[in-house]
Amino acid sequence: RLRQSLLGRLPGLSNARRLLSAPPSGMPPDDEKPMFPGSRSSFTTQLDFIHPENFEGIPVYRLVNRRGDLVDGAPEPTLAGNKDLCLQVYETMLQLNIMDKILYDSQRQGRISFYMTSFGEEGIVANAAALNPNDLVFCQYRESGVLMQRGMELERFMDQCYSNDSDINRGRQMPVHYGSKDHSFVTVSSPLATQMPQASGAAYAFKRMQNGLCVVCYFGDGSASEGDAHAALNFAATLDCPVMFVCRNNGYAISTPTSDQYRGDGIAIRGPAFGIPTVRVDGNDVFALYEVTQQADSCA
Repeated sequence: RLRQSLLGRLPGLSNARRLLSAPPSGMPPDDEKPMFPGSRSSFTTQLDFIHPENFEGIPVYRLVNRRGDLVDGAPEPTLAGNKDLCLQVYETMLQLNIMDKILYDSQRQGRISFYMTSFGEEGIVANAAALNPNDLVFCQYRESGVLMQRGMELERFMDQCYSNDSDINRGRQMPVHYGSKDHSFVTVSSPLATQMPQASGAAYAFKRMQNGLCVVCYFGDGSASEGDAHAALNFAATLDCPVMFVCRNNGYAISTPTSDQYRGDGIAIRGPAFGIPTVRVDGNDVFALYEVTQQADSCA
């Protein structure tokens, strides 16, 4: 009535027609559910703010403890049932650690201009072991183990870091900025998070091609603080892209601690906010990493 009386008082609107917008098909009546597309929200009369300290957080999936013992109640790890692969993963992790020591010393001696180690993050090899070898990989500079697990020879790593004439990139990239078409490994880029929207775009192309492949994108906690990260996750979710995002949260973005980067329950909690299935896993548990990656790769 109020609306009709107001319309009657406005010049030229006395004969205005009343327009009603109907809710989309399948949406509940206005009085039952809030019309938030993509949300399972409901109305409430209770005024409560969601405080992060009251949120228990996403649990960390693991199968073995720090001593290597199977955790009580944990199932037998899939990787443990394949002794040959288990040994190969261990050998690759050890090889990566030794290569890092040699090249790190070379950089300190001035023999090469730049180097980033993977010390303490060798477990990423188990993640790579569970992937389809044809899946396209976008990495940063602490995922040398992924390329090593995919079959890159030590000599090729040295060629790239020393920028000699045998380097497949012909010395056009900084050391540790590996790339290999033969191993479905996109060349590493220096700026943080640039690989993330690229991965979403490549995954969308795979979806259109219907080739059954997945894109795997690795990034660190520092990259997660970049705007490109949010754009990439949103595109991946809304376009339903076959992409797996793997965040290595080692607590520091170069020298910036996570306490200066974000609040709340870390980075994993952003996945559900974007509508992406998410799991938090112990990066030092190779058995848990392998298990999670197998399932995530099949879902992606």
